[in-house]
Amino acid sequence: MQTLYEYDFRGGDEAGLELEPILERNLDEFRDSIEDTNFVSDVVAGVHTHQAAIDGIIAPAAPEWPVEQIAKIDKIILRIGVYELMVKRDVPPKVAINEAVELAKTFGGENSSKFINGVLGTIYRNSDFYEPEEESPAGPAKQA
Repeated sequence: MQTLYEYDFRGGDEAGLELEPILERNLDEFRDSIEDTNFVSDVVAGVHTHQAAIDGIIAPAAPEWPVEQIAKIDKIILRIGVYELMVKRDVPPKVAINEAVELAKTFGGENSSKFINGVLGTIYRNSDFYEPEEESPAGPAKQA
C-alpha cells in the first residue's frame, strides 16, 4: 500500500516516476515486518498493470465519487481490494473486503472504512461469482 500510495502521491507515470525503485526501497525499509515480499511485489505490479481496468470497476460502484476525486489513500485501498477481489481472485471475497476495510480503519479517514466496505460490497454483489450465502445478514464485510 505504501508503494502505491507514494507512487500516486508523487504523480506516477505523469511525473515520469518508475514504480520499481519505490517498491524496492519500501521492501528494504519494511522487510522485517513483511512476511511475503513476493506477495507484496505481485500486488503492487498487479494493481499498477491493471489500474485502468480496476478504476473502470470502481467508477460505477461509486457513482457520486469520480475515481480522481476519491481521497488518495482510499483510492489505493480500493484498487488493492478490487485487484484481490476481481483480478487475482486467490483470496476469498469476504477476506479481501475485510482486509481492505481494516486498512481503511488504520490509514483512512473517519468514514473511509464504511466507504471502502460499501464500494467493494457493491462490486462483489455485481460480480459473476457472487454467492449470497457467503454474506452475513449485515453485508459482505460485517465486522465482529
